Amino acid sequence: MSTFTTSDGTDIFYKDLGSGQPVVFSHGWPLNADAWEGQLRLVAENGFRGIAHDRRGHGRSAQTWQGNTMDQYADDLAELIESLGLDDVILVGHSTGGGEVARYIGRHGTGRVAKAVLLGAVPPVMLKSDTNPEGTPIDAFDGIRAGVEADRSQFYQDLASPFYGANREGATVSRGKRDEFWLQSMQAGLKAAYDCVEQFSETDFTEDLAKIDVPTLIAHGDDDQIVPIGAAALKTAQLVKDATLKVYPGAPHGLVGEFEQAFNADLLDFIRA
Repeated sequence: MSTFTTSDGTDIFYKDLGSGQPVVFSHGWPLNADAWEGQLRLVAENGFRGIAHDRRGHGRSAQTWQGNTMDQYADDLAELIESLGLDDVILVGHSTGGGEVARYIGRHGTGRVAKAVLLGAVPPVMLKSDTNPEGTPIDAFDGIRAGVEADRSQFYQDLASPFYGANREGATVSRGKRDEFWLQSMQAGLKAAYDCVEQFSETDFTEDLAKIDVPTLIAHGDDDQIVPIGAAALKTAQLVKDATLKVYPGAPHGLVGEFEQAFNADLLDFIRA
């Protein structure tokens, strides 16, 4: 196992494959680096160095009681980049990982960053409010917390269906794909998973997005049931200076099937450009 220890003594697991310009992946909630297996192989086979870490409290990283905050997630990413001596980095974040990427740039700048990719990402802010009427009501996030607290195993099994759009008519999402989601989710500590709900739903990334000054690909499915596109990618594309918006018709939140193939092609084109 490859790990490094952060300045607050937390062991963070990461995968490091291939060689060349580094592409660093940040995963969604409540998953881990395994969610990026296909993309790690993709970039490594095409002359890049693919790196993906398990966020603290998730997967094989230490399950800390403290530090389950977006600021700390971003600082952990910064320490990973620094510990590996990475420069000219392409940052790729899915869902909560997209927030992690945005907050990293907001806190640490783009001195080491060449490009960014935000896939199904939570910025600018998910929570519905008077200033964000397109957002998701707090009741939905309270429901997530209640589900995680009461019976997280069953909750994650149920969540896998809308995550991959398996609940849509004509969907062909395999049982194995949904089981993969459950398996990764169960590796997240209860405290970290619970705390992270507030972080991905209530954090306002507007100021972070304004600081992104590198080419950015914003990719989102227009049938995303987890992070609806109206309060996310459509707004983010207006806030990031040098952004390219790619909308996938009918695509869900999680990478699966034809959607994954389409995103892989766009990702490769973007990082090669």
